[in-house]
Amino acid sequence: MNNNSHFSILNSQLQNTVLLVEDNKDLNDANTQALQMRGYTVFSAETLAEARARLTQTQPDVILLDVMLPDGNGFDFCEEIRGRTKAYILFLTAKTSHEDMVRGLSGGGDNYITKPFHAEEMIVKVDAAIRRMALDKTPVKTLAVGNLTLDFIAGQAFVGGAEMILTQREFSLLLVFVRNAGETINTEDLYRNAWGAPMLGDKKALQRRVSDLKSKLNQSQCSHEIIAVYGVGYQFAMRR
Repeated sequence: MNNNSHFSILNSQLQNTVLLVEDNKDLNDANTQALQMRGYTVFSAETLAEARARLTQTQPDVILLDVMLPDGNGFDFCEEIRGRTKAYILFLTAKTSHEDMVRGLSGGGDNYITKPFHAEEMIVKVDAAIRRMALDKTPVKTLAVGNLTLDFIAGQAFVGGAEMILTQREFSLLLVFVRNAGETINTEDLYRNAWGAPMLGDKKALQRRVSDLKSKLNQSQCSHEIIAVYGVGYQFAMRR
């Protein structure tokens, strides 16, 4: 492995804590399992009373907060706890009106996920929240290799100062590649760290995304390229 710590696998050793407040037991269990598979420590609650008790035991990095709960409203609860937690608060809600979103975000929430949602979307947003919180604690906002620079906050990539037009997925893939420049990354690790979920046989989807990203890197005259390593995965290396 490269000795530079910033080239380690993205979020390969997550030690962050999530409080999941969701009254639907099946959803609570499924989302807890997905977060744990990603490497998060998860505390769950099915009521606001349980959530209050959890907050006396731990200071989570992210709170996933359902809006409609048996003993109250998630928006009100957010306002209640905002002054005593620095956690990134993500609402889980089917209430998508403009008024509801304004109320939630103006009351101290940071973002929301609209129900129904796939666990992959939840993981991506939690990962993004953790990255943003970590970057807020450090002056380093960009990562560069060769003539390629990634802006973590804006989610943008630049080659020689010119912006590359990337989808969110492509940027996530490129971030993993840059963090592991010069190293071979197997397909399972690449998918898991870029998608935030196990590959589960979805290899063709990864291949398509990598192919699209590779074409954009070639067109932009990036100093580095994606090289397929037969039977293993990919490598992000300096062009020869």
